[in-house]
Amino acid sequence: MNTKIIAVTGSYKGIGFEIVKQLASLGHTLILTSRNQQKGENAARSLIDLGYSVHFCFLDVTVDKSKDDFYRYILSNFTKLDILINNAAVLLKEDKSLVSIDEFIYQTTISTNAEAPLKLSRKLIQLMPPGSKIINVSSSGGSMSGPIGGWSPAYCVSKSYLNAITRHLAYYLKDNAIEVNAFDPGWVKSDMGGATAPRSLKEGADTAVWLATSDNIGTGNFFHNRKQIPW
Repeated sequence: MNTKIIAVTGSYKGIGFEIVKQLASLGHTLILTSRNQQKGENAARSLIDLGYSVHFCFLDVTVDKSKDDFYRYILSNFTKLDILINNAAVLLKEDKSLVSIDEFIYQTTISTNAEAPLKLSRKLIQLMPPGSKIINVSSSGGSMSGPIGGWSPAYCVSKSYLNAITRHLAYYLKDNAIEVNAFDPGWVKSDMGGATAPRSLKEGADTAVWLATSDNIGTGNFFHNRKQIPW
């Protein structure tokens, strides 16, 4: 197997951690990141103890210096990055109405869920050889063709924004032979999705693992359950 160097943002728990676990179990080298140092180290250690090649690096995707430090960490320790999975995101309880939402809540959601992945991708593509991949964790809430659900509107708008970023990055990175795709993990049992969600973490992570490990997927597309879906 051609072992890949794979970074997953916001991955000490939830879907991100499950993605790290599944890809590490396939023999790849994973970089687990978190803005909580202790929780990130503990999560990485739990997988290292299973014999997996997992490394922890502190990363706050909203802070430019942290992104710069992450770039230098990858360069110093691995020299390259084959796959970047932009998973880190927030869904804030105050996000209830696009009309009356507090500006700080709105801007925090947009900057974390959409602008941070773009900035990080732009930084790390300098380390990504031809054949690399960027995978953005999106949501059906960001769909432009589906119905408006009336839930967490700033979050949904941020995922629409991320979908647009995915398409445009895919266009500009074609000449670099870097694939850029997004996927919807569905409503998953996690801190964000809640205990009543119908899908397991394993199911939520599955399409990300498929995108990371499959050939000839194409670029600039949106997926759910390993199938391309409309934007």
